[in-house]
Amino acid sequence: MRDQDIPPLRVAVIIGSTREGRVGEKVGRWFTELAAERDEMELAVVDLVDFDFPARYPHRATEQMREFVTEVGRADAFVVVTPEYNRSFPASLKQAIDYAYDEWQTKPVAFVSYGHGSGGLYAVEQLRSVFTELHTVTLRNGVSINLLDEAPEGRDRAAGLMLDQLGWWGLALREARAARPYVS
Repeated sequence: MRDQDIPPLRVAVIIGSTREGRVGEKVGRWFTELAAERDEMELAVVDLVDFDFPARYPHRATEQMREFVTEVGRADAFVVVTPEYNRSFPASLKQAIDYAYDEWQTKPVAFVSYGHGSGGLYAVEQLRSVFTELHTVTLRNGVSINLLDEAPEGRDRAAGLMLDQLGWWGLALREARAARPYVS
């Protein structure tokens, strides 16, 4: 239940896979439907498949790059939905992450990962290093989905705990950003 005096936390749910036949859209939909039940959060789905990023990093940002960076800048917190490909995260996600810099700073990042066997945890560990470099706070708790597991027991509970923590960090860091500038 949201305190009416506190604006909702703006959470960008970033779907990081752009492969044809990807599972990310389904996982992202499940998570977004679950998170949408919380009135203290305002969700924006940022699906990388909807962006036409250039194959090479241009001298000047394209309109699509600027749109993505604007979405990152607008958000108070992030949930990154990522697969694990060859024990890492997809190149499409790294490309998008690198388009922003200051816009990530002092915001919490949570992870919903999926994969075969490891549940995407190798991808998350690598993403933690990337997001640490961008001065974010990555959450310890996340959601890990093993695509080989027929019984998805505990996913909703894990997502609930993660969202509770994301809300706490998101509000704390939003208040801190408003109170004083961050030193990077």
